[in-house]
Amino acid sequence: MAKNYITEFIGTFFLVFTIGMCVTTGQPLAPLAIGSALMVMVYMGGHISGGHYNPAVTLAVFLRGKIAGREAGAYMLMQLCGAIVAALLVFWLTGGKTFAPEPSTEMTKMGAAAAEFVFTFALALVVLNTATATETAGNSYFGLAIGFTVAVGVFAVGGLSGGAFNPAVGSGPAIVRALLAGGPVGQVWYYLVAQFVGGAAAAGVFKMQNPGD
Repeated sequence: MAKNYITEFIGTFFLVFTIGMCVTTGQPLAPLAIGSALMVMVYMGGHISGGHYNPAVTLAVFLRGKIAGREAGAYMLMQLCGAIVAALLVFWLTGGKTFAPEPSTEMTKMGAAAAEFVFTFALALVVLNTATATETAGNSYFGLAIGFTVAVGVFAVGGLSGGAFNPAVGSGPAIVRALLAGGPVGQVWYYLVAQFVGGAAAAGVFKMQNPGD
């Protein structure tokens, strides 16, 4: 299983590193870059670990019955570690800049949580149906579908909710920012709740869509 855990670390690292570098350097096409980073990492590691790179997705896959509880916990730990290491590298490369998803000042906490729930649900449901369903086994489009779901979400609500859709993305950089720059971490809790609930809801809907799977 070591190869699975290393793959989850690497994939999450590159996803969060791309997010951090795009955010701290003000790249205008950041959502497309972020979705593309996820896509290529899913293609890189999907056949090894499943290419989750997201604790909410791992929860959905666990509830769907495709991963054991202990392995799911290890995946989540490696995903968080990958996110933290990526945020540390961004800090070093940018000369001390930190980042973390945060809602707009015009957005309420409940509104931000709702947006994060909606697109985390969408992402987890796309993963389950394109990468774990019997009916779609062996397809070659799963990485595109997963990556573009994130790109769509970031374009659609990233300016309102922060566009994390991923507990590792929401918490890893925030931990680094809090330790190195004293930034706030309050948003982490409602991100985590919304995202994990979104992943769990996706597993329930997947079972309704695929009752014989």
